[in-house]
Amino acid sequence: MGSSAFYLPLGDDRYVSTEHTGGPWSPDSQHMGPPSGLLTRELERVPTGLTDTGSGVPPSIARITVEILGPVPVAELRVRSSVQRSGRSVELLSAELSAGSRPVARALAWRLTGTDTRAVAAGAGDPLPSPEQAEPQFAKPEGWLSGYLDAMELLSVRGGLGPVGPATLWLRQRVPLVDGEPPSGLQRLMTVADTGNGASNRLDLRHWLFINTELTVHIWRVPTGEWIGLDADTAIGPNGVGTATSKLHDTDGPVGRGAQALLVRPR
Repeated sequence: MGSSAFYLPLGDDRYVSTEHTGGPWSPDSQHMGPPSGLLTRELERVPTGLTDTGSGVPPSIARITVEILGPVPVAELRVRSSVQRSGRSVELLSAELSAGSRPVARALAWRLTGTDTRAVAAGAGDPLPSPEQAEPQFAKPEGWLSGYLDAMELLSVRGGLGPVGPATLWLRQRVPLVDGEPPSGLQRLMTVADTGNGASNRLDLRHWLFINTELTVHIWRVPTGEWIGLDADTAIGPNGVGTATSKLHDTDGPVGRGAQALLVRPR
């Protein structure tokens, strides 16, 4: 598949974007899955100042919001992070992705101190049918470009990329996020979560645009394994605004929820 990862590290917080990051509409702009994963990687690398509760449970990122400031070019990028709000039990982290001097995306994340709540865990919901029970989706929709889509293995439980309506999919990376290292569970989750909008479209792509301006993911459990499940649907209002929502899974069950604000308009 050419390059070995979505990004090749250059050092000094800089990365070369490979052809695998390309979005479905332009070979020059990235699908937001890989940039979301790269921002998440940077957030995870911020040292924590949270108090150790003695539970043996490490701190967890509970929510990540990625604000899309413009098209992310398939080019050299720089990512930097900081602590916006420190505390003993919670801390607010931020990361920024830039192309040259232009910021193209920002992320904010709440990281919370760890506590053992296994005895009272509830409300997550039922698991999806396993990847072994799903069907491969071999063909891209007409007019969609390679890049990210070819770098992901995609299985359909119902619906899929192209057909109009809700969709339930399993996705797995064919390449790492950053060359030379395995992605974390949270990085895998965020690399997939932005696909909810495209998977659950309710409009004919030949006649309508539905562009997400952000991605917000709440996480109650870090996923394990390579497969990420996406159970997605879209609601469209009467004023050119919509919301794509996704319940996110690993093969053991639900791990979180994602949402994307959509700009909806005719082409």
